[in-house]
Amino acid sequence: MIKNENFRECREILQGCFPKSLMTDVKEVLDILPFSTNDVKLSDGKFYKGDNLIHSTLVTVQLDKEALNIPCRFYFNEPEQEQEVTLTDTQKAIVSCIYLRHHNGRLRESRLRKLLNNNDYWIVPFTFQLLGEYVFEILQVLDKHINDNNIDNYQKFARENPMYWQQTESRMISYWNEYYRRTRFPILKNYLGQQIVDRIKNANT
Repeated sequence: MIKNENFRECREILQGCFPKSLMTDVKEVLDILPFSTNDVKLSDGKFYKGDNLIHSTLVTVQLDKEALNIPCRFYFNEPEQEQEVTLTDTQKAIVSCIYLRHHNGRLRESRLRKLLNNNDYWIVPFTFQLLGEYVFEILQVLDKHINDNNIDNYQKFARENPMYWQQTESRMISYWNEYYRRTRFPILKNYLGQQIVDRIKNANT
């Protein structure tokens, strides 16, 4: 097996996703990620054969005035369970945040469930991105996370990133129009994505 140290670029990109205050924990996590094992299946059932483990598109956001750069998607497997269970709670949350960017929607959903009771502000850039995606089952889990215990974090993040907030809302509406308007939710206000957006906008008003 190729040692993870050989994947320096992957490590540097993933380090850039998190605030510097977490860097010791992030590096511990990166040591167990299987960058050399990327036999992942795409939506068409075929295995990913690309050379790039991480999509070149990055989303730049602000978190407490610190710039973070989060990949759009990546293509490598989850770590071995026996390695992940040895991590601290913070390190396990870091793993789950990373895999919220995985190309597999079911994996993103399962990782989001692991974060339902975590109200740390630093996870919001990862969970927030899911609001602008089309998988309805993920929105259902996200709906449980954006609750009275942490909605202040989402409002704070939206204030820190007004343009990204607008882009995410627009993307949510576009996916509603493409996938749900003619089927399950002909009225936008009845679509869960819009309801979550409205909750963030209107909380404490």
